[in-house]
Amino acid sequence: MITLKTGSTGGIYPQGGIIRALPNATEAHLGAAISALGTEGFTAALYGWLHRSFEIDNTTMLAYFQTRRPEILFTQSRMPQVHEKIETDYISGAYLLDPFHELHVARVAEGLYRLREFAPDQFQRNEYYASYYRRTTLIDEVAYVAYPADGVSVQICLGRDSSSGRVFSPRDLEVAQRLSAIACGLIRKQWAGLSSSGDYTDAALVRRLRDELVVRNGISLSQRQSEVALLILRGHSSVSIGLRLGISPQTVKVFRKQLYRKCGISSQAELFSLVMPLLSE
Repeated sequence: MITLKTGSTGGIYPQGGIIRALPNATEAHLGAAISALGTEGFTAALYGWLHRSFEIDNTTMLAYFQTRRPEILFTQSRMPQVHEKIETDYISGAYLLDPFHELHVARVAEGLYRLREFAPDQFQRNEYYASYYRRTTLIDEVAYVAYPADGVSVQICLGRDSSSGRVFSPRDLEVAQRLSAIACGLIRKQWAGLSSSGDYTDAALVRRLRDELVVRNGISLSQRQSEVALLILRGHSSVSIGLRLGISPQTVKVFRKQLYRKCGISSQAELFSLVMPLLSE
């Protein structure tokens, strides 16, 4: 009988005797995740495989829907701050300003995405980042995005935070990319039973924002002013907003001034404080 035994470099070689198990091998953890499909233990097993494959500090597994709030599927972190406000702040409404939610809205192709490569150009300077994201201590984040059902996306977000203080290395990202097809396939299989109805549009969100501002604050904004407000809060610069709306950056600045004057505010922080309670309704 041939035995496969681990070598000093982690490889295997034949030796007489029985076949030795390799309980810590990445493949063993993948096998455990596959075996756990359809059970409550799947999310922990999926995290175990990914954590074994490349170093991560935390994970946030979320399902996004069309016209209702996201659902938390699983969380794991070394630092309590990472998920401290996820239910009270993020799920209640802040997700509408989050770049990962934008991936769901845009229905991007399945695969791996790194936050710093698709976030708005002023994401780290906006009030959502200052009020929520920075408090998580996250310094780098990637996500597997897949679509297990119509109108539903599941995102497996994997982060580096202050517990390690390091961003993902090129090798980490190479490994993560190599595993993308497997991770997305597992997502589709595990959460195929989720469902969503309706159709999310930013236009509907803008209408809701305009209506609530009138009812709650007596503030009447135009369609364009409301669109600019939402994009400001998501971290877009005047140039980026102009590209989104098909207008010049100077015109965007005019709308911003009009918006601030009507709302009686002078900063993005005040705009955030005014709008967030309305988004959380």
